[in-house]
Amino acid sequence: MKAIYFITPTKKSVDGLINDFVSKSSSKYKAAYVYFTDICPDSLFNKVKSSCSWAIRRCKEINVSFFPYESQVFTLDVPDAFFCCYSPTVEKANGKDAIMEAMAEQIVTLCATLDENPGVRYKSKPLDNASKLAGLVENKLEKYYKIDEKSQIKGKTHSQLLIIDRGFDPVSTVLHELTFQAMAYDLLPIENDTYKYKTDGPSGKEREAILEEEDELWVKIRHKHIADVLEEIPKLLKEVSSKRKATEGKLSLSNLAQLMKKMPHFRKQITKQVVHLHIAEDCMSKFKSSIEKLCKTEQDLALGTDAEGQKVKDSMRVLLPVLLNKNHDSYDKIRAILLYIFSTNGTTQENLDKLIQNVQIESDSDMIKNWKYLGVPVVVSSASQQRRQSRKDRSSEETFQLSRWTPVIKDVMEDAIENKLDSKEWAYCSQCPAAWNGSGAV
Repeated sequence: MKAIYFITPTKKSVDGLINDFVSKSSSKYKAAYVYFTDICPDSLFNKVKSSCSWAIRRCKEINVSFFPYESQVFTLDVPDAFFCCYSPTVEKANGKDAIMEAMAEQIVTLCATLDENPGVRYKSKPLDNASKLAGLVENKLEKYYKIDEKSQIKGKTHSQLLIIDRGFDPVSTVLHELTFQAMAYDLLPIENDTYKYKTDGPSGKEREAILEEEDELWVKIRHKHIADVLEEIPKLLKEVSSKRKATEGKLSLSNLAQLMKKMPHFRKQITKQVVHLHIAEDCMSKFKSSIEKLCKTEQDLALGTDAEGQKVKDSMRVLLPVLLNKNHDSYDKIRAILLYIFSTNGTTQENLDKLIQNVQIESDSDMIKNWKYLGVPVVVSSASQQRRQSRKDRSSEETFQLSRWTPVIKDVMEDAIENKLDSKEWAYCSQCPAAWNGSGAV
């Protein structure tokens, strides 16, 4: 019997492969087809070559050392990376270089899969993580495309790869986001992309729905605002029901259950729509109970202006009603305190201590203090507090009052496409092309 090995190019994986082919007489399999997830170091390749080359029918690097979470989202699936890159403890910091090397290799496999040889840029401050990773990626890209001569003659326009640090935009990570997917994952107990719900009726059964790329409706609506989703799903359901006039009056989940019995050929289509209506209604139930008022405060703190465009003169006055409201749990109060700190580019130690004591979150205070390890100002002297970072004026753009904040990365990407990024703030790892144009890819 022959075997296919789909392995990462690590010492452990290579040793496992070699152990299966110690000798021709005692080998586990007749032959091996070996596929490495990314570039195999020469030392490991030579080890395989000298030990069991006789058994290998094929050995190839296929460049898939990343996890495509969505059609336009990927992760490197390196759970230790965050702790190694930001931990103040020496033991973890010692593993930082190895983690960085591995991540750079993985990013290069992504670029190779996309047939891209991008120019690499990075956010220069406040930490050096972005510059280190950018340098590694640039070097590995150069080596890869020297080996892969075919890729050098494709004549594609130069895309840009922007590498930013985790603390680049702390506000967007803390705000309650009201687009459908983000809201659902924030407010509902969704684990491993699985949503559990009960069907309507006296004998309501617990069901599970997996939120995945194969669900066309989910892909279509997941990044839309919850207000738009609550309009769109009922419209889709009414379109289906109108084909047989199976329901009358107000659309409800119980009516839809009856509809599925009457229209079995539409069952799958309706089931998907019902699931997402369940999710949307669950989100709105949480939202109306306590999150709605909280969102107004969060937006005012994040933007420094209220819904009417008036400047917030006293951030503490905006924050206090949230801290005094017994309907808000400690976690939401911590988020509000963080937004207050971000809005003032840090606060004094005395003020922070008072906030922590008054809200009685001493045991969770590290959730606030540890942002300093990401390069975000938390405790500063009064004299060193800086002004709020200037942003693009989006006041003319149509938006919802509780979703006025725009993630900073959108500003950056728009400037990158228009070739307006400050080269001091967004440094190049290699020589900058005369113009970044063509595909406009970032």
